[in-house]
Amino acid sequence: MSNSRKKLLAELNKDLEWEYAAAIQYVQHAATITGAKFDSIQKELLIHAQEEMQHAAMLSEQIDFLGGTPTVDVEKREISDNSVEMLQQDLAGEDNAITRYRERISQAETLKEYGLRRVLEDILIQEEEHKRDIANVLAN
Repeated sequence: MSNSRKKLLAELNKDLEWEYAAAIQYVQHAATITGAKFDSIQKELLIHAQEEMQHAAMLSEQIDFLGGTPTVDVEKREISDNSVEMLQQDLAGEDNAITRYRERISQAETLKEYGLRRVLEDILIQEEEHKRDIANVLAN
């Protein structure tokens, strides 16, 4: 296995850790966010959590297909007692995901892994939607 493929697999596993973390964080934030103005985003956060777990499953399949072993490790989670701060934490997580997936798409392209690139592009589209959802609530 080439070094560039090993690096790709390591980074995909790190992405997987962040997906697990995002799902956990969204579930916790949805349960603890307070304030009438956050009612709609509360439901949306649970949808985000489910989508992050779908991303985790998609990444796991790709990692396995490429000859790696999907991780069970979980990256850092952020919590807060403040509803606005929770959403800022979620927004930062989405920014991180968007940056990471853009890098991963470029790596997949370089390695001519076009199926992986397509999966990553689909995940990226959803992460960008999540960012918009959260940014819209924070802007109000």
